This record gives sequence, C-alpha cells and structure tokens, in this order.
Amino acid sequence: QVQLVESGGGLVQPGGSLRLSCAASGKIFSINFMGWYRQAPGKPRELVADIGGGGSTNYGSDVTGRFIISRDTATNTVYLQMTSLKPDDTDVYYCYADVMGVGDRWLKDYWGQGIQDTVSS
Repeated sequence: QVQLVESGGGLVQPGGSLRLSCAASGKIFSINFMGWYRQAPGKPRELVADIGGGGSTNYGSDVTGRFIISRDTATNTVYLQMTSLKPDDTDVYYCYADVMGVGDRWLKDYWGQGIQDTVSS
C-alpha cells in the first residue's frame, strides 16, 4: 500500500559525491520520520541519517559532517547528499519511512528495496 522507490546510487571515486533520492507513494496520510540505513554483507543494518517532519535530523557518527539529509514533505521525498566519500561508505543503502497510512491507527515502517553505492578507485 506504500511504496518507497530509491534512486541515485552508483560507482564513485574516493572523495567524490553521490545524491540519493527516495520517493514514498501510496495510501499515505502522513509521514513521521524518513531516512536511510546502510548494510554491508555480514553486518547489521546501521543508521546513516533520518529526518522528522519538522526537520529535526539524526546522523550516524561515521557520516556526520559529510552527509546531509533533506526532505520535501510536499512530495514525500527524502534526499541524502553524500560528500567526501570513502571506500568504507560502500554499502547497500536502504530508505525507510515511518508512515501513517490512510485509515490506519498507528505508524508503520516501510522500506525501499535497497540501492548499491560503491566507492572505489
């Protein structure tokens, strides 16, 4: 009923930049937090950044100062601007949204399919 579609991943050299986008669509009444997690093979999923409806943000310690999260509440889209990328940033990045669906009584988390970002020379 709610779909998240991610775009913008790819291959970049160390020190480069990438911008991820994630658009939520479907029977959405409101969205609380939206954000990004990432996961490397064999490791747990970790928070990259998230942003509330009022603009409050949280960042993982590894990305603070290099990544910026933003959000367009009119289009239910969240963006992640990644700069000064390092090989350690190579991961699958997952978008999520904390959604109140139309007719629902509580929030539910939805996840995107994941998008690969590779930082390599």
